[in-house]
Amino acid sequence: MALHYLGTVDEFTGVEPKIVDVKGRSVGIYTLSGKLHAILNYCPHQGAHLCKGPVTSWVTSPLPGQFVYEQEGEIVRCPWHHWEFDIKTGGLVVDHKVRTKTYDVVVEKFDLSVEQGKVYIEI
Repeated sequence: MALHYLGTVDEFTGVEPKIVDVKGRSVGIYTLSGKLHAILNYCPHQGAHLCKGPVTSWVTSPLPGQFVYEQEGEIVRCPWHHWEFDIKTGGLVVDHKVRTKTYDVVVEKFDLSVEQGKVYIEI
């Protein structure tokens, strides 16, 4: 693995992810609570550009008619089929009782570091 320079911290302050190409991989860089997170810009379901999807909350319903918004701004929804992924972990966000047996779902997550205001990704 090697470090690749992506830019300065100031370039990653927007609400929208910054999509970069590193060694032929498209990666979305998100800023959540002042910390940078990187996920592969590829939905494992059918190959959509995952990071082009909206960033949203995870909505749960403890009782009929009650909705709870969790992880606000930490979930990216695939623009094609609305599969939702946790930006911090890269994991598919689903009801743990329901599992699909068709797909083995993994979104690759990368390590980012900031040194003297410069952002690096390790791939």
